[in-house]
Amino acid sequence: MKYVGSIDQGTTSTRFMIFDEDGSIVSSSQKEHRQIYPRPGWVEHDAEEIWSNACFLISDALEKAGLEGSALSAIGITNQRETIVPFSRKTGKPIYNAIVWQDLRGEGYIKELSQKLPEDELRSRTGLLYSPYFSASKIRWLLDNVPRVRAAAESGDIVFGTIDSYLTARLTGCSAIVTDATNASRYMLMDIQSGEWDEMLLETTGIRESWLPRIAASSGAVYGYTEEDGPVGAKVPVAGILGDQQAALFGQACFSRGESKCTYGTGCFLLMNIGSDPCFSEHGLLTTAAYRIEGSAMSYAFEGSVAVAGSLVQWTRDQLGMVSSPKELDALAATVPDNGGVYIVPAFSGLFAPYWRSDARGVIAGLTGYATKAHICRAVLEATAFQANDILCVMERDSGARISSLKVDGGMTNSIPLMAFQADIMRVPVIRPQIVETTSLGSAYAAGLTMGVWDSLDALRGHWKEQMRWLPTMDDKERENKVKFWKKAVRCTLGWMPDEER
Repeated sequence: MKYVGSIDQGTTSTRFMIFDEDGSIVSSSQKEHRQIYPRPGWVEHDAEEIWSNACFLISDALEKAGLEGSALSAIGITNQRETIVPFSRKTGKPIYNAIVWQDLRGEGYIKELSQKLPEDELRSRTGLLYSPYFSASKIRWLLDNVPRVRAAAESGDIVFGTIDSYLTARLTGCSAIVTDATNASRYMLMDIQSGEWDEMLLETTGIRESWLPRIAASSGAVYGYTEEDGPVGAKVPVAGILGDQQAALFGQACFSRGESKCTYGTGCFLLMNIGSDPCFSEHGLLTTAAYRIEGSAMSYAFEGSVAVAGSLVQWTRDQLGMVSSPKELDALAATVPDNGGVYIVPAFSGLFAPYWRSDARGVIAGLTGYATKAHICRAVLEATAFQANDILCVMERDSGARISSLKVDGGMTNSIPLMAFQADIMRVPVIRPQIVETTSLGSAYAAGLTMGVWDSLDALRGHWKEQMRWLPTMDDKERENKVKFWKKAVRCTLGWMPDEER
């Protein structure tokens, strides 16, 4: 039996999973890390804590599986995208905290940049829109505001890497300073056509290519080998990298044009494979690299991103103290037939697709004396479904294709009320696979393909198995009424932050 390991480094936790050659889970270990909020709208992670957690989890999962590190054919990495770690090219040690994808501190720079380069040109070059969500503004903020980062950059001993790049460097003793095309496509610095760093954008932003990792294929290349005295305890190839949402697309075997998936995690992300020719959205969707296999053309995807999904459940638990666990929130939501007229729009850091309004802030609308804790819990779940539906509607419009079913994955797919409501509000079957941790599975697939554990995409497709599906049952009139009130609630969030306060 062959085994492949996967580091899945997410926004709130890190997981290490081991899969066998049948694509089945052998063992898993997971640990949360701290969320650091220096100011409103700012979010950081301690990259050293993430590395320490990863080391523990690799050892723990190997022990649970009864395996030595040498039993692994390869290790794949998947990661929270856009999050930037400035680290030493020589030692791999972080120079400053990671600036997280949700962070808004780059907004001022984005305004400056938009005056130099029209958004249409940015989109044609990168597939992206102007937003502090992407990595370039975070890098620029670090260079302009953190003296030790600027000093390291001037001396040449720095990498502005996404988490995959940082972990690969630490695992390989800095012999591999790489990222893959899916992560590079989220910097707002990569030419979406060529898959290389864009010289004009580098010059415009003042970010040097020597400060960035090399862009490699997502699969089909060995980036480097783990150090024998490291957490794996053996020399194992690091051989697959995919940003978390593209990893889920890969793990869901969405290899053909038009195939779509939605991942419900800290955020919510709907991706549709659009093939090997990039096209561009008229309604706020991103064009992003879906994956690139060494020796093959890049595959692309349309993407719609929701900033706050599972993190709204976490906020309800931790900040409001309304429930003690997601399971309790689910149980409460299931006790009522609807939201009692309550709508929650969790625009904590603005709204992403299809609105792209960083001036929006969250609201709870429609409160009356009738509303109970159960109604609020149901509104928490429904907020994610409404946001995903907003994306599906524009995705169908821009692609010209009707999405006939939706593959889903991630932790929130364990919520029966959410999945049932998602099917109702989208009017399509919602299908959950047997392995819902498809992000981890996708990076394992990418690494295993490189090392011959699996020999083709068709072989991976053969491992996908359905576990459950939800069919729409809500009548059209009720659905249309709910969507109408949702849109009304969204309008209440817009323009909340005046320019001078942002």
